[in-house]
This record gives sequence, structure tokens and C-alpha cells, in this order.
Amino acid sequence: QVQVVESGGGLVQAGGSLRLSCAASGSIFSINDMRWYRQAPGKQRELVASITSSSRINYADFVKGRFTISRDNAKNTVYLQMNDLKPEDTAVYYCNAHVQVLEYGRTFQYSYWGQGTQVTVSS
Repeated sequence: QVQVVESGGGLVQAGGSLRLSCAASGSIFSINDMRWYRQAPGKQRELVASITSSSRINYADFVKGRFTISRDNAKNTVYLQMNDLKPEDTAVYYCNAHVQVLEYGRTFQYSYWGQGTQVTVSS
């Protein structure tokens, strides 16, 4: 059983900053990719940023230069530092972890999602 829990969302004015955290816990053998997605009302969920276990990073064009993703492998935690926030960044932000679990002497990879954390940016 693996749990993924986000925290750090809230209400902020345009130009402000927030830092999201996402911690995975449970029967974890290792974690490969960790990703942040977001979903605004009436829109599809979109990828914001991703980071591999070796810290290779990718960002969506709409956050480049403003958001920074990082991870602490010892804590099974990924972070998203969001600066210069804009009203269009308002969304529920979800963490996604690609977790390897040990079952029957082998490792299997599963994708786990957190419950989401609301980020609201006022103009």
C-alpha cells in the first residue's frame, strides 16, 4: 500500500509564491519519475513538471522560468516552488509518483496519485 499526499496550496496574490510538497509513503522499493500536474475548472489535467530519480527535469513551457521542481530521495518527497504566480495558474495541483514495489520477489511499477491541493491566484 502506497500513499501520496500533497500539501502547501492556498490563496496568493498575483506575483506571489507558494511551495508545494508531495510525500510518498508505504511499501516503497524505489521511486522513478515524480510529476506535478494541474487541472483548472473545465479544463483537462496537464503536466506541469517532472523529475526523474536522477534529477533529470522537464517543465511545461507555461511555467519555465517561474516554477522549480526538486526532490529529496531520502524522504520520498518532491517539491514545486512556484514564483511569480499568475491568475491563470489557479488550479488543483496533483502529484503523481511512479513507484516500484516489491511483490513475490520481483519489482512492479505502479502510478499513484495524490488527492490534489488547491492553488488560487487572485489578480
